[in-house]
Amino acid sequence: MIMTKRTILLLGSIALFGYSCWGTVKIGNPAPEFEGTDANGDVVTLSDFRGKYVVLEWLNHGCPFVKKQYHSGNMQQLQQTLTSEGAVWLSVISSAKGKQGYSSPLKAREKADEVDSHATHIILDASGQIGRLYDARCTPEMFILAPDGSLIYQGAVDSISSVRESDLGRAENYVLNAWNAHRNGETVDPSSTPPYGCAVKY
Repeated sequence: MIMTKRTILLLGSIALFGYSCWGTVKIGNPAPEFEGTDANGDVVTLSDFRGKYVVLEWLNHGCPFVKKQYHSGNMQQLQQTLTSEGAVWLSVISSAKGKQGYSSPLKAREKADEVDSHATHIILDASGQIGRLYDARCTPEMFILAPDGSLIYQGAVDSISSVRESDLGRAENYVLNAWNAHRNGETVDPSSTPPYGCAVKY
């Protein structure tokens, strides 16, 4: 294969900053319906939350990009802000058994307590069925659904693809901006961004 300078730079960037990836779920379209079991053993169906905003967060606590968000408290603050304003927050763990990030129900509950997660449910998706339905490829990767079930945002948490906590203060928080814009009747811009992080361990 002939390597162009652009290809070399792209591969180097991915190696340095993480896995860059795009999903195939389309902005403005209805989000795919799914059913899953959470860490408490409760069955969760997306349609249960019709009429509410829903945030989907792909999660792997072994990923350094996820660690940045949780160690700093940034993700928990975002969870608390949105859920206090009526959103349902679903953290989805799609790591397969034996892969980094895989979690038993007990381990998921213990980790949620340890990091003080404010997620409404932590869904265990070891089969990868939900992750593949949304073509989720990164952790963290975010999706926001409007009360009518349509997708209004997908992509990165913020604008700086690094594992440095010091970058959070100067990064644009895409999730919070999309949330505020849509609730205020404004256009969500950007509505889709390249997510960054670790590859989902299907």
